[in-house]
Amino acid sequence: MLKYKRILLKLSGESLAGTKGYGIDENRLNDYAVQIKEIAEMGIQIAIVIGGGNIFRGLSGAAKGFDRVKGDQMGMLATVINSLALASTLQQIGVKAKVFTATRMEPVGRFYSKEEAIETLEQGAIAIVSGGTGNPFFTTDSASALRGIEMETEVMLKGTRVDGIYTADPEKDPDAVKFHDITYDEIYRRGLKIMDLTATALAKDNNLPIIVFDMDTPGNLKKVLAGENIGTLVHN
Repeated sequence: MLKYKRILLKLSGESLAGTKGYGIDENRLNDYAVQIKEIAEMGIQIAIVIGGGNIFRGLSGAAKGFDRVKGDQMGMLATVINSLALASTLQQIGVKAKVFTATRMEPVGRFYSKEEAIETLEQGAIAIVSGGTGNPFFTTDSASALRGIEMETEVMLKGTRVDGIYTADPEKDPDAVKFHDITYDEIYRRGLKIMDLTATALAKDNNLPIIVFDMDTPGNLKKVLAGENIGTLVHN
């Protein structure tokens, strides 16, 4: 019994680097594609947003002297590169996927529109939405919440390398305690760095639930959709 029929899957650019630490790890990319194919074959309608931190991150670029707007635009292009890589890998294993871009760059991808993206989902293909929101100063988490709301998804699945939300960074604090579920307000009160405040506010105001889970463990994506108690649910 599947818990959701239409989802927005947010993938981390840093996770896409895998063991390489930079760029795209082909093995990690293939692992993601296989997991996505598995749920697509179950009839799930899937929209995907990928970060670009494995290639370039606007904020870190600004810290090194880049103009912030130019740096964010470079980061948006990095998400397009990742999206094209995922689309190509999915197509190689028999999954139809279409890349949309937040700013016009045909023939690299189709210019994003809600109607065409939803039509893509309803036709059984995967809509990979790249380029963030198309605006500087917004993260891909904000883009994920925005596109998830626009495309009328039932949930945003935030795939990371950590198996949920903790009281502190579990990779740095061995005493960190995991939340099985948490409200948007509590994330704000505790100052937890799960996603930026814009994304949190968008999801809260539009009642879009978020599940944070470990995408790097094969099979977890299917388990989340089957309703298994892995990861952390964020809700109102």
